[in-house]
Parts: sequence; structure tokens; C-alpha cells
Amino acid sequence: MKIKIKKSDDLIEYEFPLEGATLLEALSYIKTKIDNSLAFSSGCRSSVCGSCSMRVNEREVLACSYKVEDGDTVEPLKNVKVLRDLVVDMDSAYSLNIKAKAWLNATSSSVTLSEEDAKINEVQSDCILCGSCYSACPVYAVNEDFLGPFSLTRVWKYVSDIREDSAQDKITNIQTSGVWDCTLCNECTLVCPQGISSKADIEKLRMKSAQYGFMDPSFASFGGGFGSFDGTPSF
Repeated sequence: MKIKIKKSDDLIEYEFPLEGATLLEALSYIKTKIDNSLAFSSGCRSSVCGSCSMRVNEREVLACSYKVEDGDTVEPLKNVKVLRDLVVDMDSAYSLNIKAKAWLNATSSSVTLSEEDAKINEVQSDCILCGSCYSACPVYAVNEDFLGPFSLTRVWKYVSDIREDSAQDKITNIQTSGVWDCTLCNECTLVCPQGISSKADIEKLRMKSAQYGFMDPSFASFGGGFGSFDGTPSF
């Protein structure tokens, strides 16, 4: 079994005698038996902590659950600073949660969730912070300030919570480099190990934005050039 691992700017090929192993098992074997300088992150080994996320053949995976195949090419996540080999700094991704105000503002303790209320954002609560969606998102290539699927899906989690007191403020906050910058390519959904559809969450945030009087800036510019929404031409 042979795989290639990106170290610095080089792809290093390693051969090992494991069949049917997970990528994490393969990386551990390589580190202990072949190259003790190899750096990678791991934690729970049960697809719960998200710390072993990386890319295989240009697709984001969890190393602890991915079954390694002969000829695989392993690389660190994209859109984040690489600290060493497959270890990345996730601070840039996590900091977007602060910028997006992705937390619950609840001043009243009298509001309680029913079972039906809890199910509205039950899936979003399963996020394991692996950063796969952040890595897969193509928008960062043109807008490094994009809030991204990682944070926007969390905004939806709280906007849809009946205990949230500042839903409109949260919606206002994500209008710039937020919901309208997403291309809806669905790459984030395809790589999420928890099956969370950030694309669907962003579409819901767009509908919520429209309810508060916001619209796609590019569409607004188009409308402003050819006519107003009351049917009166602007030229």
C-alpha cells in the first residue's frame, strides 16, 4: 500500500503493509515506523471531535473514518494556515463565529423549547467544528472576509431558535460578506461528516433576510439600472 502525503511543498510517498486500515491508522503507522517527523492531529478516533480533518484526493475527510486506498494523496485543509504537514491553525475559521455573532442572545428565561422547537435546528447542533466546509468553500479564493458555511449555518441555528431575542440584528450583521456572497455550490454539504447542509441553511437565511427587507446587492443593482420594484422605469 502506497500513499503520498504533502509535507511543505513536496509530496512524499510512503509504503506500508496495512490493508483495510483507516487513514489515521496509516498515518500513525508511518509516524511510528517510517517517519517520526510526520505531523498530524487526532483526538477521539470516533468521528466526534473533528480534529483529524484533512483532504484526500482533493476532498475533505475525517482520517479516523476514511478507509485508505492505494495511491491516495493526502493534504492539509485549504483556506487555513498550515502549521506543519497536516496540522492547520483553525483560528481564522473559529474567529468568524465572533464576526457573525453566532451565539444565542436570550434575555428571558421564561421561554422553553418544545420537542418540535428543538427539532428545527437539531441537525445544526451536531456540528463537530472539523472545518471541512470551510476548507471546501471556493468563495475564500476571492473573498477572505466571507463568513462562510462554517459560521452561517450556526447563525441559522440561533436565528431559528424561539429563545433568540436579536434575530433581526443577526440577520443585519450577515449582509456584508455573508449570505449573498455564497455561490450555493453545495461543496460544503457534500463534505460535512454530520450531514449538515450549510447551503440549505444559507438559503433559509436569505429568505429571512428578505423578510427584514434585505435583498441580494447584485440583484438590487440590476433592478436599479432597469426599473424600480413598483414598475416605474428608472431610465
